[in-house]
Amino acid sequence: MSLAVTLSRAQEGVAAPQVVVEVHLSGGLPSTSIVGLPEAAVREARDRVRVAIQSTAFEYPNRRVTVNLAPAELPKDGGRFDLAIALGILAAGAQVPRERLDDCEFLGELALSGELRAVPGILPALIRARRCGRRVVVPRANAAEAALIGEADVLLADSLADVCAWLRGQGELDIPPSSTDFYDLPQGGPDMGDIRGQHQARRALEIAAAGGHHLLMIGPPGTGKTMLAERLPGILPSMTETEALESCAIRSLAGETIDPDGWRRRPFRAPHHTASGAALVGGGSTPRPGEISLAHNGVLFLDELPEFPRHVLDVLREPLESGQIVISRAARQSTFPAEFQLVAAMNPCPCGFSGDPQHACRCTPDQVQRYRSRISGPLLDRIDLCVEVPRVPISALLAAASPFDEDSATVRARVVNAREKALLRAGQSNAELSVVNLERDCALPQSEKTWLEAALDKLGASARAYHRILRVARTIADLEGGTGCVEQQHLAEALHYRRF
Repeated sequence: MSLAVTLSRAQEGVAAPQVVVEVHLSGGLPSTSIVGLPEAAVREARDRVRVAIQSTAFEYPNRRVTVNLAPAELPKDGGRFDLAIALGILAAGAQVPRERLDDCEFLGELALSGELRAVPGILPALIRARRCGRRVVVPRANAAEAALIGEADVLLADSLADVCAWLRGQGELDIPPSSTDFYDLPQGGPDMGDIRGQHQARRALEIAAAGGHHLLMIGPPGTGKTMLAERLPGILPSMTETEALESCAIRSLAGETIDPDGWRRRPFRAPHHTASGAALVGGGSTPRPGEISLAHNGVLFLDELPEFPRHVLDVLREPLESGQIVISRAARQSTFPAEFQLVAAMNPCPCGFSGDPQHACRCTPDQVQRYRSRISGPLLDRIDLCVEVPRVPISALLAAASPFDEDSATVRARVVNAREKALLRAGQSNAELSVVNLERDCALPQSEKTWLEAALDKLGASARAYHRILRVARTIADLEGGTGCVEQQHLAEALHYRRF
């Protein structure tokens, strides 16, 4: 039978759908055709594959070669299918055994010499293949990403000749370099001990870390808002192995280099306020992840929040609720995860000195109102914590560290303990609690319900704000320990953070 089947994977967001490469040899004039919605780079594979097979001292069939990439409705691009197509042609011509192809997937672009070149965005394909219980053969140039998956699932090859020798039982393929076991690494980076004063802001940052809440900091320029935001990843719990691989898969799709020593640390993304909506959510004719997806399982920091165009900020509203972003184009639709923690910073007015005792504000009330109105109400409603970051006296900066100026390790220990309580109770962080779980885990006595109702009426809070206040109060109770019940003092502090 002149039919062979090999397996590969397309680059379609983080899904990396499987592609079945069917090769059939038939009589007729010698020709090669590739069908199955291939784009230009895939159609050109017929010439690359033909020359690569001949350069490897194999015989290219002098027959009619038909290559089908299934499913046909899935767009295919790039040179990632070259190796699978070449092996299918050789197997159809009985030059390599077909039975060795069944439990493997093949990814790699072929040079005319038969050497294998790196494939971009390979990590999502490796993750999906491991879930299906298959080994994957990839170019040695992708060894750094392959090492994150594990030794048993990935094999490295330098050329088509090496893969063919392995299939024929005449050689062995290398495994990726052994990576260290996954364990709870220190987060590294800037330390909370560098900050002097700002005890209220430090407290809000700790609550945000413990519950996964979104945070807005307001204060004059130079008061430490950026310093605080940069230290949030260092007090967050370490990512699980699954979370770390998800974050690395997104970076792989974006073409970023993955640091083998820092791939377990939570991402911190800080796009400039001139970034477009497409830069934040992703886009392109072939959809690529944006900043919110690159911040998946980490922190997205937006400094000078009102300076972002309003329509750019409003694209964050849906991902903040759903934890994902769907990018639709004429030919395809891609879904990227976007479970990030938003931290934003802004000045209180255009000149930045409203409320600053050391500098006079030059802004009129209308200017202040226009400045703040650049941030839409629905977006603000999705932010759990709002805290003022006032100017710190120079004497406090020059003084030695006080017991309140704790380092990141001390704060992180409390955060991890509070996060573990939430996971044991509900299996998720407090910021992700559903309404049903919220009513169960934040049950209030009638007296506290009456008190909270009166407070919310004065604030004119929405139903979303009510639920977010309960989630923050739940986190404060977890940090405090004690009975574990949400009390009035926890509700009062949670209300304090919604003054904006």
